[in-house]
This record gives sequence, C-alpha cells and structure tokens, in this order.
Amino acid sequence: MKTATFAVVALAVAIAAGVGYWAGGQQHGVAIVGSGETATAAAPGGKKLLYYRNPMGLPDTSPTPKKDSMGMDYIAVYEGEEDTGSGEVKISTARVQKLGVRVEAASFRELSRPIRAAGRVEIDERRVHTVAPKFEGWIESLHVSATGQPVGRGQPLFEAYSPELVSAQREYQVAAQGLLALKDASPEAREAMRRLADAALVRLRNWDISAEQIERLAQGGEARRTLSFRAPAGGVVLEKKAVAGMRFMPGEMLYQIADIGSVWVPADVFERDIGALKLGQPVQVAINAYPDKVFTGKLAYIYPTLNAATRTVPIRVELANPGGLLKPAMYASVEVGVGNTARVVAVPLSAVIDSGTRQTVLVQKEEGRFEPRAVKLGLRGDDYVEVKEGVKEGEQVVVAANFLIDSESNLKAALGGMKEKPSVSHHAIGTLDSIESDGSVMVTHEPVASLNWPKMTMAFAPANAALVANIKPGAPIHFEFVERKPGEWVITKIDKKAK
Repeated sequence: MKTATFAVVALAVAIAAGVGYWAGGQQHGVAIVGSGETATAAAPGGKKLLYYRNPMGLPDTSPTPKKDSMGMDYIAVYEGEEDTGSGEVKISTARVQKLGVRVEAASFRELSRPIRAAGRVEIDERRVHTVAPKFEGWIESLHVSATGQPVGRGQPLFEAYSPELVSAQREYQVAAQGLLALKDASPEAREAMRRLADAALVRLRNWDISAEQIERLAQGGEARRTLSFRAPAGGVVLEKKAVAGMRFMPGEMLYQIADIGSVWVPADVFERDIGALKLGQPVQVAINAYPDKVFTGKLAYIYPTLNAATRTVPIRVELANPGGLLKPAMYASVEVGVGNTARVVAVPLSAVIDSGTRQTVLVQKEEGRFEPRAVKLGLRGDDYVEVKEGVKEGEQVVVAANFLIDSESNLKAALGGMKEKPSVSHHAIGTLDSIESDGSVMVTHEPVASLNWPKMTMAFAPANAALVANIKPGAPIHFEFVERKPGEWVITKIDKKAK
C-alpha cells in the first residue's frame, strides 16, 4: 500500500514539473522542439527568420545558425530581405539607409563628351621657306643678322657679289641696248637680238633676282657689283647660317624663315575615340602660359597610322596665331567637343555596374525593392551615359551604393541565374581517396539520401584549400557539400570520421 502511494506521488510531481517547464517556455517565448521539428526565431521588429546564408556568398543556406570552414558565422536572412525568384532584390529600409542608397530618374538629355588629348605647338610645315641661292658668290653684308628676327616678304636679307651675276646683268644690258639700236634694222636682226635679251632676262629671274632690280636694268641702269637677295616670304628667322664675307655655293641654305601666323597642334587621341572625330570639327586649345585664354581651331587631319605601343592615333589641329603668342614646342591641352544633337535617355555613369562582359543597372521598383537589368549603352558623356535598351524615361536607378547592394544581396549570383531558389547543404560520409593537382578531391561516398545518390566515387571542389590541408588520402570523412552551379559540387565542411 505504501509502495503504491509513493508511486502515485512521484508521478504527480513529474507531471507538475513538466507542466511548469512548458509554462516557463511559453512565458519566455521559447518553442519546445521535438524530433524532426525546426525552431522558428523572431527577428527584431517581429520579422520572421527565414534562413542563414553563407558569409562568403556561396549558394549554401542553413535553417539553424552555423559557421563556415573559416569560422565565420552564417548571416541571418529575415522576411523581406530575401532575393525573389524573378531576380529582384529586397533589402530592409533600415539597411537601405545604412548603405546610403541614392536614386535618380532616367531622363532625356543632350549628351556631350569632349575628347581630350595632350598636344604641342609646332610650325606649319607649309609655311617654312629656305633661302638657298642658285648661284655661287660671296656675302658682302647682312641686312638680317640674327636668329628670331622678324622679316617681311621682299625685305633685303644680304648683299651678294657673284661674277656670274655681274656677267648676266651686262649680257642683259647689251642685249637691251642692241635692241634699241636695231630699231631700224631688219625684222630678222631685231628678233635675234630680242631672243638674246629675253634669255638674259630669264637667267636673272631664275636666280631669284627681284623684279625691281631687273626693271632698273631694263630702264638702262648700270650693272651693279652686288645685288640684294630678298626674303621669299614673311615670318621669323628660324635659322641663320649667313655670315658677312663668307662664300656660298649654289643650293647652300643661308636662312630658314617660317610664318607663324598660323600653327599646328599635333595631339595623340586614343584608339577608342577616333570614330567620333570628323574633319573640320571645332577644337579648343588651352596653353599653360595663358591660363585665361582659350584658342579655337579646327581638326584639319587625322593621320592614317596607329601607334601600337600607346594605342593612339595622331591628329592635327590648325590654329590661328595672331600676335605670335603661340611658340613652337609649347605644351597644349586639346579638347574636341563630341555632342549628340538628339535627346536620348541617359543615366549617371555611377549607376552602371560594368563586369566587363555586360553592363547592369539597379532599378528601384519601390522602397527597398530593386531589380537588376542588363542594359545596352550608347554615347558616354562626362557624367551621363546613353541607355539604348533596358531602362525607360522616369524609372529610378540606383546611383550610389549599388556595389554595396551587389555585395549585400549576392547580386551576381541572382543575375547569373544561380540562385533561383536557396540551395541547401547535403551530408555524406565516405573516404578521401586523393587530392588532385588542380585542388579538387576524389571521394568515395556512401549513398546520399537527400539526392537519391547511390554509393560512388566522384570529384568535389573544396570551398577552401585549408579544409583538406590536414586530411591524408585514405582517411574516412564526414562532409557537407552544396551545388554551386549545375554539375559543380563544393565541400563546405569536412571532418575526420572516427573509426
């Protein structure tokens, strides 16, 4: 009787303890989980915890907290922060504010993209003249005696003595006087004398004797011992080799004169910009020596060659130089305006995420909801770029923190179709057969129930080389793995299995 009474009392105490434990759990919000059930935690603000995702961006999720192979905690994903099946990204309002997200509407704009290049001032090759007498002689005296001296067209440069020159003058004089003396002679005689006079005159002209001096001879003037050699064009003396008293030979360069009233500005433009250039385009040129001045010229020539080392093409700008402010060899900054007269839909350059093979923008559908879109770009300006396809006028695009959203939401995986739905880990036991040279491992595993796999040997890729650093081939193992992309299985956790 006493034994039965004791058993009843013990049973009552146990039931009371169980009820008290249950009531305490309800009071503190703790769910009692039985076999095969999962606890549901609540996020701050009452949001539902969905799952935990891999901190390194791998497509691996877990219903419970865990660490990756590097010891990093998995990140909790709450309701409203998950990636949608359509590729849209949802981020809580608090996190949007923390990331500093800014948006701007796509709008119609007239884009202008100046092409800038470094150049240098050079002399116009077509305005360079060389003074090289066509006869032999001596320089008696100089009228222009210094390099850099300005000269005008027809201005005397030096006085030259030449026996050939004196002889030619006398021949012309004799022929001219004989023509006058034979005014009553036969036509044949007059014609012969005229041919002789014309030959002497052509000879003087071929030696670049001025028309003024030839006219003086024709009027009966005396032959002069020296004659003035005059400048063939106006400009400045770039080079002077003439020295008083020196002897010169036919074709010897004595002066080089250049007209710098107009100059060239060659510049090197990158290969990618050449297609936007057209001959005759206006060009703005800035010179360091005159920071408050802007010189305007035109694009005169695009050279047919490319510099393979710098991937640039030379261009040539023609520029008026009144007053001679622009000096040869000055550095210049060249800017060619390339504009689009039509209004096009454009977004800020900062809105574009360029992976090298594709360009994407994030379009804000509503507060905290973003949709990645592949776009086709057109003309680029300094701050904006034309969007030919992918975005319409008025749509809000993310212009700040878009790369942070990319990182926060694992956007690359969403864009590549790799996260249509969260991936889960699979568990297996087996034997590590070998570690291959490419870093992969060969594993013979037992059947995997979650994938309906039979026992087999296959290759896996470790998420990190440190996972298998301390495991030797032939060791029994217990491991977790996920499918990173179709056909690629990645080990995320591995442990030696006790024998």
